Order: sequence, then structure tokens, then C-alpha cells
Amino acid sequence: MVEYNVVLSDKVILVTGAAGFIGANLVKRLLDDFPTTKVVGVDSITDYYDVRLKYERLEQLGGYGERFIFLKENIANKEAMMALFEKYRPQVVVNLAAQAGVRYSITNPDAYIESNLIGFYNILEACRHYDVEHLVYASSSSVYGSNKKVPYSTDDKVDNPVSLYAATKKSNELMAHSYSKLYNIPSTGLRFFTVYGPCGRPDMAYFGFTNKLVGGQTIEIFNYGNCKRDFTYVDDIVEGVVRVMQHAPEKQTGEDGLPVPPYKVYNIGNNSPENLLDFVQILQEELIAAGVLPVDYDFEAHKRLVPMQPGDVPVTYADTSALEEDFGFKPHTSLRNGLRAFAQWYKEFYGNEN
Repeated sequence: MVEYNVVLSDKVILVTGAAGFIGANLVKRLLDDFPTTKVVGVDSITDYYDVRLKYERLEQLGGYGERFIFLKENIANKEAMMALFEKYRPQVVVNLAAQAGVRYSITNPDAYIESNLIGFYNILEACRHYDVEHLVYASSSSVYGSNKKVPYSTDDKVDNPVSLYAATKKSNELMAHSYSKLYNIPSTGLRFFTVYGPCGRPDMAYFGFTNKLVGGQTIEIFNYGNCKRDFTYVDDIVEGVVRVMQHAPEKQTGEDGLPVPPYKVYNIGNNSPENLLDFVQILQEELIAAGVLPVDYDFEAHKRLVPMQPGDVPVTYADTSALEEDFGFKPHTSLRNGLRAFAQWYKEFYGNEN
């Protein structure tokens, strides 16, 4: 186990992507757990998906008074980011702002270059000039591409991305490494594995499937159902992030007298991949139990098995041993409990519309 060397109490923490799914949950957790901490949240509120969800998440953060400051800004705007760092002087930065999604990167590549490359570069530059104690940033399981070896380990070579999204996330890791080396900035990258939960992203399978089933449409199950995903409940992700934030990689000097990059990358996943057909079965059962769908809903009439999509991979499976060894943490929420929480939230949020 590592020793915590970053105190989060009495600090200013910057969370980018604060209206996003993981970001909003993280902000709430930080404000709840560290009552003397101030969080600055940044988000550009793009319309990549229904912005009502982003405003719903922000509304949940409205009860913290001056301890939560929200700024609608794009991290790709360097002038705005430098002004933010100059004004608030965050000591810890969590960069979750990014254009997400594999398929969207095929049709809208510009969005990925702007947010994931230029935006991340701006964050690195600001961290460099304002002496940040620890930069934690979101990478993705997508960097493993069509890696045949499972489970995916952070020791694996990840030089063959199969989507532009994956390429930008791998680029983030490389950029962070170079800044850690050149400027001794402690940075930790987190490769997230298929995050899900209440008020999540509608482009994710569980949410999209639910919307389609409610609308009487047919859901398409890729690779004829022969996909496995390491589904990770959002609370487990947030727990991992909060622990990682509190230990910055140690600054060290190498034999050549130059800094050894204070740099780490971890997987955060469930370490237990679920078959897509089993996942759909559990989702169906929980949607009925929550009253989102009627008991006699004909699922077979609304399911179609189809081939693999470009940019997708057949399996994601995290080797989380490094996270367990260093932080004593392993995600534990079962798929059924996680999907139950989602189904109940869905009923509450969309209840009057359906």
C-alpha cells in the first residue's frame, strides 16, 4: 500500500468535465468527504447528448454554496484556462473533460482533437505554470485496441488503437509522461472500463437500450452477443479516483541527475467481464421490476443480433492488481445492483414522459 502524500482538506481542487457523468459524481463525493475543500468545476456543456442530464447533475451540486464554483468554459480555450488557474490556484487537478465515444469519433473527429488533445495540452501547460501537486486524468480502456491478451494490463503495449478516440487517450498518456519528465509534474492516468449508473451517458449501451425498449424500437446487440464488457459502477470509479488523488507519484532524481518522471497509469475496472447477452437479460429484469417496462413486454421481438461495429472491440477486461496493491481497492458493485439503481433512477427521471 502506498502512503497518502496529498492532503485534500483545505485545498482548491479543479475538476474538468464537472457536469459529466463521472465528474459530477466525483465533485459531490469530494464536497461531502472534505468539508473544508473548495471545488472549481469546469464544463463546456456540449450537446453530444441530452444537456438536461448535465443540468440535472449540476442541480444536485447546488446545495454546497460557495464551496462549489461552476464555470461554463471549454478547456480548449487556453486563455480561459490560464485565467482560471491564475484566479483559483488549484493544488489538485482532475481532468475528466473529453469528447467521449468510439463511434462518434468516426463521424466527428474535430471534436476529439479540440477537447482531447488541445484541451489536455492546455491543462498540462497550466499545471506546469501553477505548480500543481497532482494531476489525475481520465484515460480509457479503449487504448488497448484489439489486444488479444486478457486481462488488459498497464504493462501491455498499447500502440495499435482502433479508433481516433483511443488514439487521443493514448496521446494524453504520452503527453502527461513528457510533462512529468520535463517539469516534474506528478501525474496519474486512469483507464476507465465501461462506466455505468444513474444519470449516466445515453450513448452507453445500457442507457441506449433502455431508451429504445421504452420507445418500442429494436435494440441491436453487436458481435451477435459475443461481446464481454468490464462494466464498472460509477460509485466504484469515484472511490478509486478519490483514493488515487491522495497519492501523487513520488518525485525522484535518477542516476543521471535528471528527474525520474513522477508518473503512473492504473486500470479501474470490475476485473469481471460480463457477457453482453447476460447483461441485457439483467437489464430487462430490472426495468420490469422498476416499472419502466410492463411485465409482459416482448423482449424477443425487440432484439436483433448484428455484426461488430467499426472501432469496437470484442472484450474489455481489466487487470486491476496494481490498484489493489497500491490503494487496497477493488470495485465491488454487482451488475444487478448497479442496473437496479439505474432502472429506479430512470423511472423517476423519465416517469412522466413515458
